[in-house]
Amino acid sequence: AVAAAEPRDAAERAAQAVFTERLGLELEIHEAGLDVASLNTISSPVQELRMVFDLMPLESEQDWSVVAARIGEVPKALAGVRGGLLAGADAGHVAALRQVSKVAEQCETWAGLKDAKGFFAGLVEGASSQGEALKSDLAHGARAADEAFAEFAGFLRAELAPKAPVKDAVGEDAYRLWSRYFVGAALDLREAYEWGWAEFSRIEAEMRAVANRVKAGATPKEAAAILDADPRYRVQGRAEFEAWMQRLSDGALESLRGKHFEISDRVMALECKIAPPGGGVGAYYTGPSEDFSRPGRMWWSLPAGRDEFSTWRETSTVYHEGAPGHHLQIATAVDQSASLNKYQRLMAFTSGHAEGWALYSERLMEELGYLSDDGDLLGMLSEQLFRAARVIVDLGMHLELTIPSGAGFHDGERWTPELGLEFMLTRTITDEAHLRDEIDRYLGWPGQAPAYKIGERLWLAARAEAQARAGAAFDIKRFHTEALKLGGMGLDTLREQLAKLD
Repeated sequence: AVAAAEPRDAAERAAQAVFTERLGLELEIHEAGLDVASLNTISSPVQELRMVFDLMPLESEQDWSVVAARIGEVPKALAGVRGGLLAGADAGHVAALRQVSKVAEQCETWAGLKDAKGFFAGLVEGASSQGEALKSDLAHGARAADEAFAEFAGFLRAELAPKAPVKDAVGEDAYRLWSRYFVGAALDLREAYEWGWAEFSRIEAEMRAVANRVKAGATPKEAAAILDADPRYRVQGRAEFEAWMQRLSDGALESLRGKHFEISDRVMALECKIAPPGGGVGAYYTGPSEDFSRPGRMWWSLPAGRDEFSTWRETSTVYHEGAPGHHLQIATAVDQSASLNKYQRLMAFTSGHAEGWALYSERLMEELGYLSDDGDLLGMLSEQLFRAARVIVDLGMHLELTIPSGAGFHDGERWTPELGLEFMLTRTITDEAHLRDEIDRYLGWPGQAPAYKIGERLWLAARAEAQARAGAAFDIKRFHTEALKLGGMGLDTLREQLAKLD
């Protein structure tokens, strides 16, 4: 019905294109039975049930009353997830054993089975100033929620794990569908794999040149060790790391505003936080509420026991998650109530569009002069190399592709999860704790990890096309402003919409 409707104007025509592309792919995924079995270590209903509490206000009595009501629904919600997973299993769709086992571990952490305190028990301790009746409701709900996560972990181990396939690779048919969903464009998967190798080699060469400037003759790994030991780049303690994130992101917003981007007052608010334990290692972003009463937030999920940080590794990540990356892109879209509908502002998320923009933003910050320090530049290049490695490893593991001759790494062998981890550990300088989580992530979320580098590739192509059309009149600030005000969409749709703006 939406596809057949006649739009009244250009804005409705754009909204129609975005909605039909996204919903069409969601329907294809549902018809293939791939959504009912959704279970992975990073983005499935189990994680979303817990993460929603990170976004809730925790100040007034009314806030805590809402928290109490929502905590009370956790057991029922987990029962619903359980029912969906069992229905999927009956239809022959079960996540791989690796994902089932790892999610069970996450649930045990949140239930307090690995530590002295569960997530919900810890959450409600913040209500100590509330009335006795409300505190009692919160404590009762927290115990029930923690117990529900413990029971869910038991269900995963006892009932779902025996039905789960040991093989992690999803194969080409499922992968092609997930790739279209995450990128928003139909890819030639073999060409993307070959391009990933070429891009990896190009970035490796850049890193060697920068490492040589850090210390003559140093390899990237040796340069990384030198930078890690340099007190100029070290932050001690989680609270100070959180404060460092906040200072850097605030400074980026202030200096980019007006000169390089149009940034409204509401978008200037961005909070930086350390994430609760139990999730996968790494940084992520959550967007603002529709009325901006809850600001955009940058979260960092840290390995257990990590209390010392190297800022040269993380500077470009702050730009990726904050400004000009995710926060500027997503919060700008939320702020377009005069031109975008609610779906476009709040729900039209595509990894290739969002993650591609965020990775493009890291390179853009070098272009704009924000990464003149060789340590920070090596950190950015490390992230670029890491994302190129994701293209290679994700496609390689799920399609069981052959490692090309001349790669200098198990030439001619087929990819396995073990080779994927070895490649990431030996050919990148990314933190080891992060990399071990990464392999589990790729195997449970096929097609998403390559969306960063492939998305950046398509953003760069869209910019080049706009520049070719405009010639000498091309204005990069105007290009960025107009592109961000379009909101989220698939990347094929983005190129079509940008062409209509000329």
